[in-house]
Amino acid sequence: MSTKDFISVTPNAIPRDVCAQIVERMRRSNQLQEGKIGGGLFPDLKKSRDLAIAGVAEWRDVEIALNTAVLEATKRYIREYPQALIAPLMLQHQPPGGQMRRLVADDFATMDEEQLQQLTLTCLRPGHTNLQWYTAGEGGYPYWHCELYPRDTTCETLHRHLLWTIYLNEEFEEGETEFMFQDRKVKPETGALLIAPTAFTHTHRGNRPQGGDKFIATSWILFQRAENLFGAQ
Repeated sequence: MSTKDFISVTPNAIPRDVCAQIVERMRRSNQLQEGKIGGGLFPDLKKSRDLAIAGVAEWRDVEIALNTAVLEATKRYIREYPQALIAPLMLQHQPPGGQMRRLVADDFATMDEEQLQQLTLTCLRPGHTNLQWYTAGEGGYPYWHCELYPRDTTCETLHRHLLWTIYLNEEFEEGETEFMFQDRKVKPETGALLIAPTAFTHTHRGNRPQGGDKFIATSWILFQRAENLFGAQ
């Protein structure tokens, strides 16, 4: 029986000094808002101060650095779990001078970095990055939840394929990302990047930090929309 839990943690995805700079900028920022979830503002479920940085000029450098790290980790994830792409998309490939055929899992082991990156960017896209500040003893997201839900009329939330979190500090106790069915707690370590599936199989929660505040960056890796993947039907 396989023991894979499809949860990947990449240590040192972001340098520690860069994480410290992001935390300091968050502390100084006057742009933070009360943290929301998909249905709105529910501090009994999630209590945080959040900063959405997508498209914000003064945070563009941070957004680029985080998305670059996420892309590299996503490629490693796909190489380890190629079914993340080939199972839902039935991908085809035509090698130079060869016949068109379906990609299989073994193809990913020998695929070069340029090919893998092109395939990843063709199939997937980054979500909007959110910086989050959880206050010691009261902040957290202790409600068991997943990342897919049908409330959004644009169906963007149903395009979420993988979730990611980058831990920006570790000067606290507890505060783990806990996965229900995998019976696993991921301990925050500065600069580490967590990737996991978004579906109910990976129902999770963010436990409250104790003895110090917790800072993270988080978002999703989404499928490209159908019109981009398949063209006009």
